[in-house]
Amino acid sequence: MADACGAADLQHLVGQPASVLETMKFSQPVRILRPGMAVTMDYRPDRLNIEIDAQEVIARVHCV
Repeated sequence: MADACGAADLQHLVGQPASVLETMKFSQPVRILRPGMAVTMDYRPDRLNIEIDAQEVIARVHCV
């Protein structure tokens, strides 16, 4: 279950402005991460993580 959260299908978001996420709906749990943000380290293979950089651009999309 290497891609339980569907991150592989959303790699096209990398490089896009974070604002594109405002109109998107996700069927899985989603966590949007920004620089300096405190996050839990719990293991959730079904959770989609979307990392936003300091310029408000999507830098990474991954599971767990």
